[in-house]
Amino acid sequence: MAAALTCSITELNSLLHSANGSTPIAAAEYICQRFDAISNKFTDTTYALDNTYLLFSAYLVFAMQLGFAMLCAGSVRAKNTMNIMLTNVLDAATGGIFYYLFGFAFAFGTPSNVFIGKHFFGLEKFPSISFDYGYFLYQWAFAIAAAGITSGSIAERTQFVSYLIYSSFLTGLVYPIVSHWFWSPDGWGSPARSENLLFGTGVIDFAGSGVVHLVGAVAGFWGAIMEGPRMGRFDHEGRPVPLRGHSGTLVVLGTFLLWFGWYGFNPGSFLNISKIYGKSGDYYGQWSAVGRTAVTTTLAGCSAALTTLFGKRLQTGHWNVTDVCNGLLGGFAAITAGCSVVEPWAAIICGFVAAWVLIGANMLAEKFKYDDPLEAAQLHGGCGTWGIIFTALFATKQYVNEVYPGFPDRPYGLFMGGGGKLLAAHLIQILVILVWVSVTMGTVFFLLHKLKLLRISNEEEMNGLDVTSHGGLAYVYNEEIELAKKYAFGATGTDSSAVA
Repeated sequence: MAAALTCSITELNSLLHSANGSTPIAAAEYICQRFDAISNKFTDTTYALDNTYLLFSAYLVFAMQLGFAMLCAGSVRAKNTMNIMLTNVLDAATGGIFYYLFGFAFAFGTPSNVFIGKHFFGLEKFPSISFDYGYFLYQWAFAIAAAGITSGSIAERTQFVSYLIYSSFLTGLVYPIVSHWFWSPDGWGSPARSENLLFGTGVIDFAGSGVVHLVGAVAGFWGAIMEGPRMGRFDHEGRPVPLRGHSGTLVVLGTFLLWFGWYGFNPGSFLNISKIYGKSGDYYGQWSAVGRTAVTTTLAGCSAALTTLFGKRLQTGHWNVTDVCNGLLGGFAAITAGCSVVEPWAAIICGFVAAWVLIGANMLAEKFKYDDPLEAAQLHGGCGTWGIIFTALFATKQYVNEVYPGFPDRPYGLFMGGGGKLLAAHLIQILVILVWVSVTMGTVFFLLHKLKLLRISNEEEMNGLDVTSHGGLAYVYNEEIELAKKYAFGATGTDSSAVA
């Protein structure tokens, strides 16, 4: 925010005295009062503008939850549609309560230590000079996005109670601590620290390729590993069997809603817009960086979508809309870390590589018999990891200094001449997230598995969760049940637990 305008009665009185030989103190007081009123009005307007921008961005990010719901509903089979949509609703509702009680405090409760925040539990003493309510809403929308990623990985075979347990733990503790490390001014890896920056730079994960996407993906990975693949996903010889979602229309609708919401996710992470970079009155400022970030986001998604289109055509011989939608989202997940500090041409490279990362990750998943109905771990984990590395390679000096001021010699992208320190910091971020989320969420899913609270029974899975858990109509066809039995039990009649 620009410095506030000021008026000194003493100085103004002196100037008026020297001009006409008298001391018109009343005139000086009157002029300064009017001047101060105008200055305060400009200050109030700036606060209102920035908070309106942040609130609007929060609404866009929250709209992504609808996108997740539609994407998930279209990607699962019809017999599990009600279940996956309900879990998306509860990710938001459960996450709202636990992020209010604990999550925001653990993430941004400043002043604090480098590991975890310790103020603002239940939004106590809120708003403050540090944060207003709009900031809480924005960060809550990010937290439930991470939980939504996880729910996609374990879709179609998970007990409903386990959704409530893991979602509460993820949004109330696991995700907030990671966001504290890399986004809070007190976090050990944050680029916003006033001193002792990690490798002199901190981690530039602007909108969360690591903090949001990798965290949600690793959590979902361990849930899917503990559960095993869906019945029928691999036959008795281990060959993959496609289990297509029931509605390409919902997949496309969800993808466009997510695309729309990403303009709050990435550009909105500036948190304000009325900030100048050069002299006052210049056409170039943070509003330009916001626009550039929207452009890099767009180009990365477009590049990834087209690369996936032709890449999958070469691989399968078909033009597949679901694959293209996932590729598009993979490009968005990848550019999220560096969207504010790279040139538009670099974003095209980011999306191109992200598409091949997703294709390769899906091939590995099939090879190792890993089943993720939404490709969430591959998309958000693989592409998110690439995005973290991409930022460390292509971040430009000018944009890094504009977005993260105060350290003019801060390292930037390796390929842009900035050395390897930023890459070292980002590799540490990847490793730390993998370990932290694996230990915490891996333990949660392991305990749920041991307590038999994680996976539904074979009969429930064949009939569908909508029927067995949510009172839906029994519309599953006998042919589908027989097909599931065939691939789950095999010709020898082996029990399906070997597959499940």
